[in-house]
Amino acid sequence: MDRAKDRRRHTRYVLPSMYTTVEVRPLDSEEFEWKGHAYDISEGGMRFELDHPIEPGTKIAVRVQLPGAERLQLTERRPVYVFANVVWVEPDDLEQSGPVRMACTFTRFAMPGDRERLQGRLSSGRYSRAA
Repeated sequence: MDRAKDRRRHTRYVLPSMYTTVEVRPLDSEEFEWKGHAYDISEGGMRFELDHPIEPGTKIAVRVQLPGAERLQLTERRPVYVFANVVWVEPDDLEQSGPVRMACTFTRFAMPGDRERLQGRLSSGRYSRAA
């Protein structure tokens, strides 16, 4: 891929959306209020869907459970926790009922080992690179 045309800093990987659970909460909440699924992910961000649209610019906390964790060691099974900013919402999804697709950029990983766990899972060969 021509890096001049690709603005992404990190390789993006396709996820089996119905099997990649995400939970999202606004930063002023202690509870993960919204549940949905991820479509793709990189070390720098994620595209996902929720039944609740989140305004672009909103700062959120995210918990991502990557599929296939049941075959890993206990420490590798933990979800990945990140803080992120919502960067876009699919306008067509706002005009109909149902899930809303959106994307976020990760601003920092929340817990020690989260970045390394995500990198390890993405580089495992289990997930395909996104176009």
